[in-house]
Amino acid sequence: QVQLAESGGGLVQPGGSLRLSCAASGFTFSYSIMGWFRQAPGKEREFVAQITMPWSGSSTYYADSVKGRFTISRDNAKNTVTLQMNSLKPEDTAVYYCAAGPGSMVRSPPGYWGQGTQVTVSS
Repeated sequence: QVQLAESGGGLVQPGGSLRLSCAASGFTFSYSIMGWFRQAPGKEREFVAQITMPWSGSSTYYADSVKGRFTISRDNAKNTVTLQMNSLKPEDTAVYYCAAGPGSMVRSPPGYWGQGTQVTVSS
């Protein structure tokens, strides 16, 4: 059974930081591209970041809206992927979803989704 379990969401003030984690199981983690998406109230789910397989260099790609502020990483020994979020803005408020798939998820939907974790950026 494929499972992606997000954690680390919460309430943070503008300019603050938050670190999201995703624990993966039920598939070959090292052969999957991992990523994060988010969905804000009243908006469509959007791509945030992805990281490729370790043997291909763990290359990263970010949405323009989060470049320079967010960092995606993976620990292949622990089957986890993280999203370090710095300099958070109110517009970053959304439910954040962990994702896994066999190919790039920049323009195509991934194969697997987590249940999501709420991130709220507010004073």
